[in-house]
Amino acid sequence: MATRRHILAGLLATTLPRLGWADAGNPAYLAAAQGAGGGFDLHGLNAAGASLFAIPLPARGHAATAHPTRPEAVAFARRPGIYALVIHCVTGQVQARLTPPAGRQFNGHGCFSQDGAVLYTSEVVAETSEGRIGLWDAARGYARMGEWASGGIGPHDLRRLPGRDVLVVANGGIQTDPDDRTKLNIATMRPNLCYLTPEGAVQDQVELAAEYYQNSIRHLALGPDGAVAFALQWEGDPADPVPLLGLHRMGTSARLCPAPEAEAYAMQGYAGSIAFDASGGLIGLTSPKGGVVQIFGAEGAFIATHSRPDACGIAAADAAGFIVTDGGGTVSHLTDSGFAPLCRGAAAWDNHLVPLAT
Repeated sequence: MATRRHILAGLLATTLPRLGWADAGNPAYLAAAQGAGGGFDLHGLNAAGASLFAIPLPARGHAATAHPTRPEAVAFARRPGIYALVIHCVTGQVQARLTPPAGRQFNGHGCFSQDGAVLYTSEVVAETSEGRIGLWDAARGYARMGEWASGGIGPHDLRRLPGRDVLVVANGGIQTDPDDRTKLNIATMRPNLCYLTPEGAVQDQVELAAEYYQNSIRHLALGPDGAVAFALQWEGDPADPVPLLGLHRMGTSARLCPAPEAEAYAMQGYAGSIAFDASGGLIGLTSPKGGVVQIFGAEGAFIATHSRPDACGIAAADAAGFIVTDGGGTVSHLTDSGFAPLCRGAAAWDNHLVPLAT
């Protein structure tokens, strides 16, 4: 029997105008964080880094993705995870809780099709780490529609290329134990970038040169002209100062972009997140392990290293430079000349700062 609350909710749904992102305060970014009390939340941040809303999560979050028109965000669990929550960012209500099929795990990232009708999620077969892309019907309560092969082992980030429904997937190449995440294939790993058509077929796929097969491709950033920048995590000899930034365009070879040797060591073999600035002329690369953020030109030329403890989340600022979040609770503006803190709170920001305009 319908309760009074359900009846009122139904009446409101039919009488109120359709809500949009403006009703949620027009957030510029989404970010997961741990609060002072130990709980976890998904925040919407404005362009100056102030939190507009904080919606509780059941466990530590990782990345999120925003629906292109509706004020809905999908928050993904810290990988490997078994939850993804579809959250109404005006009401704070969980509209759907997604669970991967038996024997699968979410791998921290997802994105929407250009029209918002389909949600794509990065997943692995738990026992083998074979990659899958899950397809969810956003028009039917996020019902599972099917899946595609990701084209590799251990997919992590995935993005939709600007203006079209071609996906690029960062297949990290690492097989992990499903229980304790022990890395099982470091000597034989083969990361790749894989581009999938709207039908799930492989349109292009590139690997790194043989000496860099232990450089796991983890995170992606898209330039306004279709360039793909990718962030790497080195699983080889820690004494080797390898490049952690790569660039690619479909139909070409992947190109790694080295920093000067001393600057490369500062990253400690680990790039946590990556972004183009609004102009597409700069690339920011973070290392929470090294406590630094590096800036490169759009063609991969090294520009500067700036120190910021536990800095990881990064996205384009409205104007010049980047917005950066760190585990100490600070949101900062970064340009090639350095950091300028914008605001600080009790939230310990997690790995990623996700712009809504993606």
